[in-house]
Amino acid sequence: MSGPSAAPEPQEEAQAGAHAAARLRALIADGALSPGAKLSEHAVAAELGISRNTLRECFAMLAAEGLVLRIPHRGVFVAQPTAEDVRDLYAARGILESGAVLWGAVDAGRLERLRSIVAAALTARDGADVAGMADANQRFHRSLVEAVGSRALLADMDRALARMRLVFHAMLEDRGFHARYAVRNAEVLTALESGDRSRAVELLRDSLGDARDEILDQLG
Repeated sequence: MSGPSAAPEPQEEAQAGAHAAARLRALIADGALSPGAKLSEHAVAAELGISRNTLRECFAMLAAEGLVLRIPHRGVFVAQPTAEDVRDLYAARGILESGAVLWGAVDAGRLERLRSIVAAALTARDGADVAGMADANQRFHRSLVEAVGSRALLADMDRALARMRLVFHAMLEDRGFHARYAVRNAEVLTALESGDRSRAVELLRDSLGDARDEILDQLG
């Protein structure tokens, strides 16, 4: 007769927590979890098929990334970005994406992927598909960083983009917001196609700065 199953090793618990965190991060990035939403431990653990201990490990990781907020005696909530969060995010993206444009492998294959993404964004714009534009614009910026070929930097970008999904909730009333930046991304692509990386960086940084300022204005 077999005895009780052994408790998970700490390393296994951490790996399970990281996997669960990736799944919750994706839900936030996809907009399935809104800023301020309360995350029930029981419901989330059941949804993900994990133990409460693994879930707490997951929440700790996401809290360190600024995606969730743990409030004593109240629970865990999806974070609601502040103006300072917005400034911090755009400062990080400005450095990360500019470096990627200057030194990433922007070869023919990368340019073709960027063209496809920009075309999808503009098609979504023409169809007044706000979610489609937002998704394509995010994929454009991610693809720029992907060109560096660094898993570590791409993981940083994925965390930033998940937080950006929360930030974009502030712009839901401005249906033209994502359309404007779909066009700006097309301008960055044109500069890359011409081989002028310095111009592409200039356009990119101007675009990021303007988006930041629009969001800050909306946040008041």
